Amino acid sequence: MGHRKVHAPRHGSLAYLPRHRAKKPTARIRYWPQIKSDAPRLLGFSAYKAGMTYIFTIEDRKRSPNFGKEVMRAATILETPPILVCGIRTYAKTPYGLKNVTEAWMKEPPASLDRLLVLPDNFDTDSMLDKIQQTIGETDVIRLITATQPSQTSLSKKKPETCEIQIGGGTIQQQFEYAKQLLGKNVAPEEVFKDGQYIDVAGVTVGKGFQGPVKRWGVTKLQHKGRKTKRGIATLGPWNPHHLMYSVARAGQTGYHQRIEYNKRIMKIGKDGKEVTVKGGFVRYGEINGPYIIIEGSIPGTEKRLIRLRVPARPPTEIPDVAPQVTYISLDSPQGK
Repeated sequence: MGHRKVHAPRHGSLAYLPRHRAKKPTARIRYWPQIKSDAPRLLGFSAYKAGMTYIFTIEDRKRSPNFGKEVMRAATILETPPILVCGIRTYAKTPYGLKNVTEAWMKEPPASLDRLLVLPDNFDTDSMLDKIQQTIGETDVIRLITATQPSQTSLSKKKPETCEIQIGGGTIQQQFEYAKQLLGKNVAPEEVFKDGQYIDVAGVTVGKGFQGPVKRWGVTKLQHKGRKTKRGIATLGPWNPHHLMYSVARAGQTGYHQRIEYNKRIMKIGKDGKEVTVKGGFVRYGEINGPYIIIEGSIPGTEKRLIRLRVPARPPTEIPDVAPQVTYISLDSPQGK
């Protein structure tokens, strides 16, 4: 018999090191894409993950062998109560990154915001807006300070989450006028996205605690007659270099990492959550009362977790012209009731 080649490629991606716990359960968006648009618009939204189901749609990707046929897809349901625009924040670009110039807040923020921030009794909104107008020449980026409204969902939480969402398109002056119109108002998901659009989804994955190298890195289990460990690695590394290399698979924190997934397609945006609530409600979430978004496939995070949606940073080259045709949404109980 000839010599059998043994292939042992490394296990686990090193792209996301260090694999530590996320600082917050709310994902952080570090990059907002530039869009080509004459009119300014919001580049993101916030939603709560309710659960998953499956849908039937008509395949509309022309290169697919199933084009024109009815296909089944896994789908994630997000509850999307309107976000409240609480403030406007402006930035200037410097050699050291973005620098905050000034900001303006709505006159009477909701009482629920006091659970999150220490706010004054009232804001002098007009003078704040005047200051933004005076510094518009040095302003390069305008973002809205938005707050979620969990009281409009079936969640038991009362404390909202605040996020900055950038405005894209148009000139800086047009963006400022657009921001002034939205200050203190609610923004619905259909004002930001549309059916069939591709978006980027940012979230914090399900936490799994402290796990060994087999689960954490996917290394091969050692033979059952091996000495000492079976669910570990055979060697910690060579004599030289003398230190333990970072690329060696070790036990540690697994899950609860921030991740962003690109180009998830919106299958449907609706206003009545009863259309998509499964029998008995979603496990560990409950019923959906208001607006919702159906996204094709799965997204990171557990139920009830805040999911941040963003205009795609690198959209696909071929995008169908019309919205997808959803023929059936499964409302079967995931608990078999």
